Amino acid sequence: MTHRNRRPLRRTLALATLFGALLATAGCERVGDWVDGECVEGQLDRPRFCDRDGDLVADRDPEGLRWLNPDTLIFAYTPVEDPAQYRQVWDGFLEHLERETGKEVQFFPVGSNAAQIEAMRAGRLHIAGFNTGSLPLAVNCAGFKPLAMMAAEDGSFGYEMELITHVDSGITTVEELKGRTLAFTSPTSNSGFKAPSALLGSEFDLQAGRDFEAAYSGRHDNSLLGVHNRDYDAAAVANVVTDRLFDQGKVPRDEIRVLYRSKTFPTTGFGVAYNLRPELEQAIRDAFFSFPWEGSVLDREFPDEDGFIPISYKDHWEVIRQIDQVFKPGYSCQ
Repeated sequence: MTHRNRRPLRRTLALATLFGALLATAGCERVGDWVDGECVEGQLDRPRFCDRDGDLVADRDPEGLRWLNPDTLIFAYTPVEDPAQYRQVWDGFLEHLERETGKEVQFFPVGSNAAQIEAMRAGRLHIAGFNTGSLPLAVNCAGFKPLAMMAAEDGSFGYEMELITHVDSGITTVEELKGRTLAFTSPTSNSGFKAPSALLGSEFDLQAGRDFEAAYSGRHDNSLLGVHNRDYDAAAVANVVTDRLFDQGKVPRDEIRVLYRSKTFPTTGFGVAYNLRPELEQAIRDAFFSFPWEGSVLDREFPDEDGFIPISYKDHWEVIRQIDQVFKPGYSCQ
């Protein structure tokens, strides 16, 4: 296993998105007067959500009129290459959740970031892991409350965005992407679109359409396989995904050249819908940090991680929000 250059991140962000139009839902009703004159100005969808304590995350309404206490909790992991496989990966954790909460927990396989966010916004999703790039949109438009993230025993976490190519492509520098085809994953992805787009423009003066042709693969594994099979000249990927595919033997590592590696970004953030009953949210929080990681299926699937650590959206996602601002300084969830 190649060691990832993971460093603890100490800064965080302020959001914008390209997919807000996909998440429109019917009206946002007020609950009493709790949102009037008390909410911190920010990116939360108003008046649907309110942030009174300045942590950039929606607050639970104090009157309890929106609190949820479902008999069955729905859990979804960020869209991956094989949702059926990941149902089995998460089985042990979901059984642990059931013991800690006293409720049935069901795995919900999602096919896209937009579908995952919409499910939480509509109240059909209660616990989730959102990928790095879509998490701010989930916070602001769906009322997601981040709680935890996978990390190593020393507290380090995260991944790097890499620009990759096949070793026989003839491309040896980022500048040589000019006139070529570069694969992104999707517009909501941090490492698969937003970070590389900002980087290519600011550091290399390269723009999609003008200097290179952009393609969209849908997922990081598709991008890696596309580069390996010569469908794309190059791709922007998260090395936390490509390292796993290398280690599984799906692509020979020595056939891929890394043209650029970014600084470290936070990885998938796990959390809950903002309006769960306080006792239920606490039980879910406790389940993340009491899960017996060693020897679990999650341990085998994510061998670089040693468990979950607490996270702060305000702190850990600052750099991602700053990247988002490059694309759209202000936005609407409608």
